[in-house]
Amino acid sequence: MPSEPKLTRLAFAVSESRGRRYPEPPHPYRNDFQRDRDRVIHARAFRRLEDKTQVFSTRYSDHFRNRLTHTIEVTQIARTVAQAMGLNGDFAEALALVHDVGHPPFGHTGEKCLDEAMRAYGERFDHNVHALRIVERFEQRYAGFPGLNLTFEVREGILKHSRDYKPGELPPVYDEYLLDQRPPLEAQIIDLCDEIAYNTADLDDGCEARLITPAEIAGEVPVFREHFARVEATWPDAAEKLKFNEALKSLLDSLAGDLIENSLAVIRASGVETIEDVRRYPQRLIAFSSEMGARNAQIKKMLTRTLYRNPVLNPERERGAAMVSELFRLYMEDPERLPPSHRDRAKTETLCHVVCDYIAGMTDSFVGKTLAEIAPAIQ
Repeated sequence: MPSEPKLTRLAFAVSESRGRRYPEPPHPYRNDFQRDRDRVIHARAFRRLEDKTQVFSTRYSDHFRNRLTHTIEVTQIARTVAQAMGLNGDFAEALALVHDVGHPPFGHTGEKCLDEAMRAYGERFDHNVHALRIVERFEQRYAGFPGLNLTFEVREGILKHSRDYKPGELPPVYDEYLLDQRPPLEAQIIDLCDEIAYNTADLDDGCEARLITPAEIAGEVPVFREHFARVEATWPDAAEKLKFNEALKSLLDSLAGDLIENSLAVIRASGVETIEDVRRYPQRLIAFSSEMGARNAQIKKMLTRTLYRNPVLNPERERGAAMVSELFRLYMEDPERLPPSHRDRAKTETLCHVVCDYIAGMTDSFVGKTLAEIAPAIQ
């Protein structure tokens, strides 16, 4: 239980929601944030995350995290943090579940490729903007409206959970999302819960892939070394893998605990009393302590060197990048290769946007399948 007082007064009450773009009658036993959560879970874009790379593709092993299992881990942490702080757990859960639906195939490699391809046409690819477009337009499940018709606050959180935007950085169509303001606290927790999830999970997957070892982690990351030492003192005869698991569990708990305690203290010191105060505050109020922030940065630095930039993974990264780039080129050169619905969109929308949207929605395996089908036709 946090030592700081809970923030019930700053929890975003579902009754205060600005509502949906297309009004709907209330559900008899689910509030609007619970309905948003369920709509995301039933969306095709959410299911496709199962075949989108987090760090390791399924070509290595089916034990590694994919974008879907990562999302589930983020959701578990975000719901726990929100509830421990006295915030709205339903709201945080919906945001965490939807926060990654805009990611393209092949992880950050695919995102970089699409952004570079769009830059050639004076545009950009932003996975948060793309996620918003998915829930607003591309998911077609309901007869009464396009998209998922999520509440304003969840849509706002999709766009703003991980960053603030400068004036004019996004087209005017996004001005409705209060770009000059901070999002509610439930949205602010998502990005750091995401960091907690992937930092600890990537240590686990990196060891599973035998690209790093617990000893190497302990040598470079003092906070892990401390947790591992306590585990060894408690279970000296346990298997090394189980000691590693216990140390990771303890590390995750300490990161989440610090985020809760420090954020409560920061919010109390800020003097904010209302959600409007949170929105107007000069910076975000959810943060690690300076000490834990530094320790978290050490984990990220170690993972960047040993995992994210590991030459062993270069062939897989280069393969994904080449497929995405080639597919983008083929569709731009011959839009008739696009499915009929996307060809129709290209009559009224910029072709590069249509092509980018289509590829971004693909799974890793569908990229390969599509290339195998259309590439021979240009020989």
